[in-house]
Amino acid sequence: MIKLDDTHAYLKEDIKSYQDVVTKCHEMLMKGTGKGNDYTGWVEWPNNYDKKEFARIKKVAEEVRNKCEVFIVCGVGGSYLGARAAIEMIHGLYSQKKPEIIFMGNTFSSTYIAQIMKYIKDKEVCVNVISKSGTTTETSLAFRILKQFMEEKYGEKEASSRIIATTDKEKGTLKEIATKEGYETFTIPDNIGGRYSVITPVGLFPIAVAGIDIDAIMVGLKKAYDDLASDDVDKNPAYAYAVCRRILDKQNVHGEMLITYEPQMELVAEWWKQLFGESEGKDGKGNFPMSATFTTDLHSIGQFIQEGKRLIYETTILIEKPTLDFEFPTDDADMDHMNYLAGKSIDWVNKMAAKGTLQAHGVIGKIPNIVLTIPDMGAESFGYMCYFFFKACAISCYMLDINPFNQPGVEVYKKSMFHLLGKN
Repeated sequence: MIKLDDTHAYLKEDIKSYQDVVTKCHEMLMKGTGKGNDYTGWVEWPNNYDKKEFARIKKVAEEVRNKCEVFIVCGVGGSYLGARAAIEMIHGLYSQKKPEIIFMGNTFSSTYIAQIMKYIKDKEVCVNVISKSGTTTETSLAFRILKQFMEEKYGEKEASSRIIATTDKEKGTLKEIATKEGYETFTIPDNIGGRYSVITPVGLFPIAVAGIDIDAIMVGLKKAYDDLASDDVDKNPAYAYAVCRRILDKQNVHGEMLITYEPQMELVAEWWKQLFGESEGKDGKGNFPMSATFTTDLHSIGQFIQEGKRLIYETTILIEKPTLDFEFPTDDADMDHMNYLAGKSIDWVNKMAAKGTLQAHGVIGKIPNIVLTIPDMGAESFGYMCYFFFKACAISCYMLDINPFNQPGVEVYKKSMFHLLGKN
């Protein structure tokens, strides 16, 4: 379902020459012998996910949908990015689906938090707080505010029926709170890290509340599992993509810009940045992940990309079939001189812009371009895309001999912050 084109990648080495190292990395991943193997539960997740919990997710999601106008997802990093990426990619940015989904617990911005609290004051609200430990500071701060708001608005008993916790199965601060208060709970698997967790209850519950078919997501996930099972770089585009990244890295092109032509894919790019940034950026290694939305950003950084310092390569995601499309109208007066597009679909215009940009950047500008083509922005494609990037990321990291599943550098800022906040 995902096609890779490296025609304009300007690779100085043959992808096939990396077959032996890819096979070794593939075996490490699939046999669980590589670094961070305690967190490779996502590899077999399409086959062994908890079917009973999955059914309960759908049941509780429907109950929540029927009782609230606003559903607040309280989490940070992998505890919200995947769900938000899925909801925006599949529904678009101005969906009329209910309930409205709002994300909190991902920032310390006082203005952001205060505006949300004011906005939900007179609305029917449900909350999903997501944290493995229950001690993530951004999420804990927001959840205390939300918990008190819910209890004052509904009373403790009713508030408890409107708060759902996604957390550790047995231990941790949030688990203790959930047990004491009687919250409905879903489990964060021990062997799947946050940035790989969108395919678990962490992402699936908010996605289901948004009215998205999570069965279709799992179908896409399983298709990707089957399609990407081979270690052969000729048959596995996820592995070919990983090799392209490593070759360009060796060619001293260390910045990867993920390009989309759909505004509803912007959060997919944010999710992708966390996946590759936290997984790969260790020991002075890795490509710096960044993103842009074309054609919008061509009018801001397009000049630099075309003619500036050679810092980046582009990985462009193209969508074969848009979620919606319509025809550009004719105007008899043609005062804007736009009738040359009359009768054309807007998506066709977008595709020609993408083709022209590839010509400008990849052919004229000689900027390396990897092109990934996805059928559509539906639920099945989202599930497939997730597994594609999971495998590509893991193999890319193993090729660098680093652990794809930890993030020790993230703890550095936390220690400094806690000191300044006076936390013992």
